[in-house]
Amino acid sequence: MRERIRKRLFDILELNTPGDRLSAAFDYFIITLIILNVVAVALQTVRSIEDVHALLFRRFECFSILVFTAEYLLRLWVCTSAPRYRGAVFGRIRYALSFLGVVDLFAIAPFYIPVILPMDLRFLRVLRLMRVFRMFKLSRYVRSLNVFTAVLKAKTEELVITLFLVLILLMLSSSLMYIIENPVQPAAFSSIPNAMWWAVETLTTVGYGDIYPVTVLGKLLGAVISILGIGLFAIPAGILASGFTEEIRKKRAPVRQCPHCGREIDP
Repeated sequence: MRERIRKRLFDILELNTPGDRLSAAFDYFIITLIILNVVAVALQTVRSIEDVHALLFRRFECFSILVFTAEYLLRLWVCTSAPRYRGAVFGRIRYALSFLGVVDLFAIAPFYIPVILPMDLRFLRVLRLMRVFRMFKLSRYVRSLNVFTAVLKAKTEELVITLFLVLILLMLSSSLMYIIENPVQPAAFSSIPNAMWWAVETLTTVGYGDIYPVTVLGKLLGAVISILGIGLFAIPAGILASGFTEEIRKKRAPVRQCPHCGREIDP
């Protein structure tokens, strides 16, 4: 009987089987609660709203904590039904240390830490902002976010190479601008790290205008860096776009099975 209840709860909490109305209703309820929590966190930063509805926010927070805590504990209990989390102790530890397990814990931790440490530690108030981590719980329920995660994993190598190129260009441009502009603007370009702020502004084409070259050679270098920045920062967008295209094609491709063992064959 106990195992049947555990298996049923696992189906509701984790599998989201098509046609399971109870599982779908639970997912919609949690998604709605997460969105309302994120909205509440934003509204509480508005002093006039917080002063008038402080009690309402407090009650809603307590209700949300009860729901999320119960959900977290139930997930710890039923996770052993999944093959990768087999084991009464180590299986649950593996689940608790998984990405989604950590996100679930971070969603409720800001409420309990000040309770466990009831001291006047003002820095603990910052933990209230950690409630925005509840937004990341949506990745458990929204399949589109899972696609994004799969794309990032598939394109990690290309994105790392692009980041490496950006860092090289950042270092090179800031060093050259320091050499060129430091004799003329020793305060603005006092060091290479200081010149990196200009390089970041220029490479991202933001251009705040607080620091800028005044020499002819410096302006020429700034123009070249701006053009390179436009092209360089377009590369990650192209990588992610191709990754999404490949992932969507995989999702739409018919599942092929081996005629002998019945396992799925990668497209």
